[in-house]
Amino acid sequence: MSRCSRVGFLLLISALAHAEEPLLWNQPASRQHCPSSNDAAWVQYPSGEACMRYFSAGNLRDAPLALVVLKGDRVSQIKRSPDAIPGNTAGAQRRLARTMLRQTGLPTIVIARPGTYGSSGNHYRRRQLEEFQAIAAALDAIKARYGIQRFILSGHSGGSTAASALLTTGRRDIDCAVLSSGAWGLLERAQRLRLRQGKALTPALDTTGLPHPWDPLDHLDGIAADPLRLIMVIGSPQDRNTPFDLQARFAAALREHGHRVELLERPAAPPMYHNLLGNAAVNAIRLCPQRGHIPKS
Repeated sequence: MSRCSRVGFLLLISALAHAEEPLLWNQPASRQHCPSSNDAAWVQYPSGEACMRYFSAGNLRDAPLALVVLKGDRVSQIKRSPDAIPGNTAGAQRRLARTMLRQTGLPTIVIARPGTYGSSGNHYRRRQLEEFQAIAAALDAIKARYGIQRFILSGHSGGSTAASALLTTGRRDIDCAVLSSGAWGLLERAQRLRLRQGKALTPALDTTGLPHPWDPLDHLDGIAADPLRLIMVIGSPQDRNTPFDLQARFAAALREHGHRVELLERPAAPPMYHNLLGNAAVNAIRLCPQRGHIPKS
């Protein structure tokens, strides 16, 4: 083996080993410790700064269209040791992105929400404005780094809330948003869950225990008008985590603001009926219009 070949082999082994190290959760933002690799971006936004991790598959360079995936809440995993959290390595997250690439044919970017999968921040403070600002700044940085033109957003549960928050920033580069089992009407949702669980009612607090959650339902005026963009709100009428009538309220409010919306009912897994069955989100992504194509009436 030549010297160059040996060096390349050793670099490959080092990269693979690094990819399997557990990612840190709920870490403070540190530019010094933000990886210099192409799966991290140091971002600044109105209420702070963050090291945001993302994991991709496919050719992002000058891509005309890319899929952005935002996962749901991971509260049950925050207190676990990083090496005990399922899929908590860069390699595992890239494999997820490759799966989405195979299923949709689109270059895929999985953005880790603040406090999860290596992104700095505090996941206990999810649904606060700073979470959504950090994600928006990360998407801007990724777009600039690769020259990506347009996006399809896909989010589940809290990831849907985050994806809809991106819409409210007035972005004009979103062809489609697939929002499954999303949380909106956040304070009302929190009250309903407490009532069902027999807990004390605290009307001013989100389920996080924090006041003033940033609810996209209250900020629809910020969504840019775009007759070609499609927003799909998908859920189960039996959902016991994010009530379907609040999902329907969000869809109706979008429609009242002049946006093209579809509300889709899909079966979900008991007993919570929150995680949809039948690859519902991927199937919906395949229905998304793409810029330059006339959407079906």
